Amino acid sequence: MDTASMGAHADVRTAPRALATEAVHAGRDDLARQGLHAPPIDLSTTYPSYDSRGEAARIDAFAATGTEPDGPPVYGRLGNPTVARFETALARLEGTEAAVAFASGMAALSAVLLVRASMGLRHVVAVRPLYGCSDHLLTAGLLGSEVTWTDPAGIAEALRPDTGLVIVESPANPTLAEVDLRAVAHACGSVPLLVDNTFATPVLQRPAEQGARLVLHSATKYLGGHGDVLAGVLACDEEFAGRLRQVRFATGGVLHPLAGYLLLRGLSTLPVRVRAASANAAELARRLAADPRVAHVHYPRIGGAMVSFEIHGDPHEVIAGVRLITPAVSLGSVDTLIQHPASISHRIVDADDRRGAGVSDRLLRMSVGLEDVEDLWSDLDQALKRPDRGAGNCATSRNEPAPAV
Repeated sequence: MDTASMGAHADVRTAPRALATEAVHAGRDDLARQGLHAPPIDLSTTYPSYDSRGEAARIDAFAATGTEPDGPPVYGRLGNPTVARFETALARLEGTEAAVAFASGMAALSAVLLVRASMGLRHVVAVRPLYGCSDHLLTAGLLGSEVTWTDPAGIAEALRPDTGLVIVESPANPTLAEVDLRAVAHACGSVPLLVDNTFATPVLQRPAEQGARLVLHSATKYLGGHGDVLAGVLACDEEFAGRLRQVRFATGGVLHPLAGYLLLRGLSTLPVRVRAASANAAELARRLAADPRVAHVHYPRIGGAMVSFEIHGDPHEVIAGVRLITPAVSLGSVDTLIQHPASISHRIVDADDRRGAGVSDRLLRMSVGLEDVEDLWSDLDQALKRPDRGAGNCATSRNEPAPAV
């Protein structure tokens, strides 16, 4: 039984390590001592215990604070050794005390809202655009939350006594708009700031270093990196992590051990994948910006593997015309994906709100993968076809950070 890794920080490092080194070794430092090279997968749902008094004490401690039980595991809904390895590694990469993994990114966000609501703090301040389902969860009040939408400069004014959370996504889905995270964190005061860091990953930015208390990832994307795992994770301080574990236990939004294993494996190549895909994306953004068939290109100042662009023609024809690039939702895989946000990822957002956040009906979002950039450009070029007659010169931009508040 792989009990040595059950604690989120069982393999405490002895000296600072570079991100690339942490990506390879975090969550695995105890393996050699166990005579192992690859991390084991613990598929147990329950664990035997002949010390029922001790087990009761561990469960009581968990119920009180959400602290991970000392000693042998108890039950799969309280925690799993394989998943704990991934949580340890992700916390190291984000520079936080802890991380708590969930069955999906939406399960992770739901857990945060439930934690704050349990404290009577149901009001949320949020900046658009966000991922479409995050927007819908807040707007529909499905978990009893009430949301005030604002721009970064209006965050401080939007706060109320019952505000439990401020949410931003930077770079944002799908416009890749960026915000000044340090300024936003300052505007939040004592209210926790949650930053969705899915697009940037800890390779490009670490929001906790800029004042965020919670860092959210749809781990389905870059952290897994191969389009074969569904997961979410929150990096945060240990106090908040304890509350998140309690919600995870109560609601059952647990991550399967096999998914935890795949995510840990994915982290080991995260820096290499993100940097290589980012180089491809930057080159495609440059070529798209010079193409008369393209009206506007969005590419973040911090870089990354995501490119969004608006075209003069019909975006649906581009989706139908790609052959190498995969027309599909999601992002962050080793292969390149393209989708039309107004039809899919942000379809659930009210049309006026969607357009007001910069998600136009001609916007395409592309997650650039690891293929040869010439092959990718050849496919885009033939899918864009000939420029519309009378189309003007394209506008180009890198997204500017929002003004400091």
